[in-house]
Amino acid sequence: MDQVKIGKFIAECRKENSLTQAQLAEMLRITDRAVSKWETGKSMPDSSIMLELCEILKINVNELLSGERITMENYDKKAEENLLEMKRQKEESDKRLLKTEYVIGYIASISFFILIFTASFIEMPTFVRIILIALGFVLFIVGVSYCLSIEQKTGYYECQKCGHRYVPKYSSVFLAMHVNRTRYMKCPKCHQKSWQKKVIGKE
Repeated sequence: MDQVKIGKFIAECRKENSLTQAQLAEMLRITDRAVSKWETGKSMPDSSIMLELCEILKINVNELLSGERITMENYDKKAEENLLEMKRQKEESDKRLLKTEYVIGYIASISFFILIFTASFIEMPTFVRIILIALGFVLFIVGVSYCLSIEQKTGYYECQKCGHRYVPKYSSVFLAMHVNRTRYMKCPKCHQKSWQKKVIGKE
């Protein structure tokens, strides 16, 4: 989606409705700085306020995401294009998050080993040694938990028995045996256990 085009369209519709940025922001219970960022293409309206924004600007969500008025004959085509673009953007975002997971995992693991090594082999007071060991475990646990949270919510897992793709519960991911991002879990559709691979797209 073209954020700059969408931003210009929001500004145009706002002016058509004789609203200032401050007035629009007040109606949406946000800051006028947020409205300014939309109109300059620096950010997009949050999905939680899109419907309210469209109602105020007298447009529909499809027109908002297209950044232009849409005639009825082009409506279905634009809706499909917007859905495909949103799907593509989500997949790109998921890929970036999965790369972030690796970085956080490496940092947490290296920090853990450095702190444990330091506490084990360097002379220091006992209380300092205990603090370093405790800090190492805390960093490792927090890092791994955050990585699991990213992995659980990003993309889907695909059942090898029936091909169903789904987002499992955090507890299922946490307790499952795994090899890298492939986990042994029970499919909610066929109820069979299999080694399920992490995939990005729903279909």
